[in-house]
Amino acid sequence: MEKQKVLVAGASGYLGRHVVREFASRGYIVRALVRTTENLETEGPNMEPPVREFITEIFIGDATDRKSLEGACKGVDLVFSCMGLTKPQPGVTSEQVDHLGNRALLEDALLNGVKKFIYISVFNSQKMMDVDMVKTHEFFVNDLKASGIPYTVLRPTAYFSDMGMFFNMARSGHVFLFGDGSNRFNPIHGADLAHVCADSAEGIEREIDVGGPEIFTYDQTNIMAFEALGKQPSITHVPMWIGTAALFLTGIFNKPMASVMSFAISVSGFDNVAPARGSRRLADFYGDLAAKGG
Repeated sequence: MEKQKVLVAGASGYLGRHVVREFASRGYIVRALVRTTENLETEGPNMEPPVREFITEIFIGDATDRKSLEGACKGVDLVFSCMGLTKPQPGVTSEQVDHLGNRALLEDALLNGVKKFIYISVFNSQKMMDVDMVKTHEFFVNDLKASGIPYTVLRPTAYFSDMGMFFNMARSGHVFLFGDGSNRFNPIHGADLAHVCADSAEGIEREIDVGGPEIFTYDQTNIMAFEALGKQPSITHVPMWIGTAALFLTGIFNKPMASVMSFAISVSGFDNVAPARGSRRLADFYGDLAAKGG
């Protein structure tokens, strides 16, 4: 049987690197869609692996430049996309990247006869449709469902890389949390999520909610970070109304930052516990970050 070729869009990011390695380990030919190749060569800040050796082809493209994505899917059997805006970029919006960038990729997939499209969205998105970063993901999900192509949408709770941000705050000596820190969630390691993503290539499920094997409160995840660093926990709980007010002011002066803040505030306001998958533990992840100097 001829090997299948998968295009991994967002291949240089946290999840993308784990997905590249997982597909390659299963015998897929991997084409990586990236803006730049530099992050493929070295280990990432959250222990994501260097993956250049697992990639057969590299396609350079930018989600904000529709023309640069033309031909990305030529000769590809399967598209996996975690291409998205994860941090503020001046002059770049979630609509441009999460929605329109992925839509351009979908149109190229349809033009080139791709057999399936796998996309990463957001768990509990229906509770956060007032948040641009969530809304634009779901705009694309609607496009994907209407396209007629076989698809799977995965909805993870949170990545261990998100916990890496908590770890960095703890390393600086103090953590600020929106809300009282009591809401529960089950973040998932990128390698565990990548396994679910690759399984979905052969599966028939259209939508998959997925979280990690352990459930924590936000306070617990941060206390664990301080413990891994050998520091006394120092956490300030910021009332949600203050976060909302700060969001309003930030939106006036820095819309890209406000978009990221809006998601952080919203997701802190309720429990996010999805069906458990994987085996990797958060305490081990924090321990590894501490051992490498954070």
